[in-house]
Amino acid sequence: MGRPELYLDAAATTPPLPAVLAVMQQLQQSAWANPSSLHGAGLAAAEALERARWCTADRFGVGADQLIVTSGATESVHLALLGSAAGLAPGRVVISAVEHPAVIAAAYQLEAQGWSVAEWPVDGQGVVRLDQLDQLLSAPTRLVSLTAAQGEVGALQPVIEVAQACRKRGIVIHSDATQLVPQGCFPFERLGVDLLTLSAHKFRGPRGVGLLIRAPGVALSPLQGGGGQEHGLRSGTEPVALVSGMAEALKALPSFDPVTHPVPPGSAVQIRRQRDQLLERLLELPQLRLCGPPLSGRLPHHIALLVKSADGMPLPGRDLVRRLAAAGVACSSGSACNSGSSSDSAALTAMGIPEPERQSGLRLTLGPWLSDQELDAVPGRFESVLGAFP
Repeated sequence: MGRPELYLDAAATTPPLPAVLAVMQQLQQSAWANPSSLHGAGLAAAEALERARWCTADRFGVGADQLIVTSGATESVHLALLGSAAGLAPGRVVISAVEHPAVIAAAYQLEAQGWSVAEWPVDGQGVVRLDQLDQLLSAPTRLVSLTAAQGEVGALQPVIEVAQACRKRGIVIHSDATQLVPQGCFPFERLGVDLLTLSAHKFRGPRGVGLLIRAPGVALSPLQGGGGQEHGLRSGTEPVALVSGMAEALKALPSFDPVTHPVPPGSAVQIRRQRDQLLERLLELPQLRLCGPPLSGRLPHHIALLVKSADGMPLPGRDLVRRLAAAGVACSSGSACNSGSSSDSAALTAMGIPEPERQSGLRLTLGPWLSDQELDAVPGRFESVLGAFP
């Protein structure tokens, strides 16, 4: 107790950049008006909003009219799936077995509209099985949602290959890039999807704002009516300061091409090295085992572990998270967005992890706020916590 907290939970949320806070504070003072108003204060807000929109569009190589600002990835996912399905005849929607709960919820809402839902199975590393591609993309599949990077075990998914197959078959494909974008921006068209969603708070931007990016010609129907903002797809007065904070956070991310570099570079140059060094030291503890894909197929800041006691019994991840927090290490067990649940991890279940181990997962995700010296303290704190178990 009393040790300084080392925050290793970047996949859950990230501390906002000082530049983001500064931009937002300045705009709350100078551009607080409604950007739809035609007076001077409104025009100042509208100008700030459009500057942020164009800056954001530039980071993904798209037109500003391809962006729909939302409250975050959960809303974006629902607009992407429900909004695109509204213009299609009911058929089958395919989602991976390791999707975020928001994708699962949106997909199963379509059942009430006559759609069927199929889950794309994954292998033991959490990656979708491409040997199932032809079967799952056959009729009556009309809509696919495949996460770009799985948040719990860090698995990078073959989105480009699946997107190409969907395009050939006229299937609309959405990808949740909430965990991918924080490790680098990329040209939207290089991923090949029709719809892409993300949240700003995952890459050191503000909470309460996110994006849906759509390819030209992809039809969407709004989920709510109102003033017709965001091209009539997301009514409501735009949060100028939040959108500008998101644009500022995107400026700080590196760029990469997902075709030539399928593993993103990481939010800072030292991230991959720090992750690799930390993992090497953690795996010296016999109670810890790497879970998910090898480092070559994983997000560059991500470590997923399965934990057991000295006598080989799986240890409860939620209890470990509390004990590690008391020891000054902030991390997660399972998906942070589903952390209130004490049931087995859905992702680990889909991966075929034996039942006793499905609640023993830990996730450590690094950020550029961590120094080498701080990370050097993590294995010792782990060893202390694990040694306290009977």
